[in-house]
Amino acid sequence: MLASQLPAGAAAVAGVTVLTLPTLTSDQMREVKRLMVEQYGIQPLQMMEIAGLNLALLARQLLSAEEEEDALLDRPVVVLAGRGGCGGSGLAAARHLLNWGAWVQIVLTHPPGELPPGAMRDQFFLLQRMDAPLAWAEEGWELPPADMVIDALIGYGLEGNPHGRTADLIQLANSSVAPILSLDAPSGLDAASGRLYLPHVSATATMTLALPKRGLLQPEALAACGQLFLADTGAPPGLYESLDLEVPPLFAKATVLPLHVRNGAVFLEE
Repeated sequence: MLASQLPAGAAAVAGVTVLTLPTLTSDQMREVKRLMVEQYGIQPLQMMEIAGLNLALLARQLLSAEEEEDALLDRPVVVLAGRGGCGGSGLAAARHLLNWGAWVQIVLTHPPGELPPGAMRDQFFLLQRMDAPLAWAEEGWELPPADMVIDALIGYGLEGNPHGRTADLIQLANSSVAPILSLDAPSGLDAASGRLYLPHVSATATMTLALPKRGLLQPEALAACGQLFLADTGAPPGLYESLDLEVPPLFAKATVLPLHVRNGAVFLEE
């Protein structure tokens, strides 16, 4: 690619195209979700499906050896799901992993009767019809052995210290020897400010959605995130223009991309 052909925010360094990404504030995160639904008609169930599929793809990538075939078959994975949008995406990921042959145990923070109506409950019913192994957090419960724990408990919508069954599952996740893959942000981390609440997940990898959240780049937050990835959510380019953000097409090669952070900036290498 010639220098004159580079998109805005991109630079050529030692023959590698480096694309610096904008980050989202808490207000912008809420506005992205609002515009997806109200302006473009992209419903929560659709967003959960896209996020869940990409989360499952990344889990498979991280679990699979480079040249090993069928590396996902019968691999034990534990999915921890809250009852919000993040939890619904985690349930979608669990369904894909089950379909691909993994042995998946799903643990929810709340029993079925306490799940809110809407897309998240729809995801639960899909798994129930598949006879998926579903459980919910109870006193004295322990995580089964796993090759990976997927954290879909809270995501970016955190307000204060996690408590109750959510806090219990965060502590159980951290006590596991398995690597933890968090969705959007490690549970217990305020993705807008970077503040770490107690308890919080110490993730091996984090797959954030749409664009990086500003708080994830803070040093302590970044350490809690582990390796950062960015996943497509299906947001149309015009959505970012309405937020005065210049975002070129990011996912032409893949729908999940590794992120790099240096000196407080986040970028992709092409």
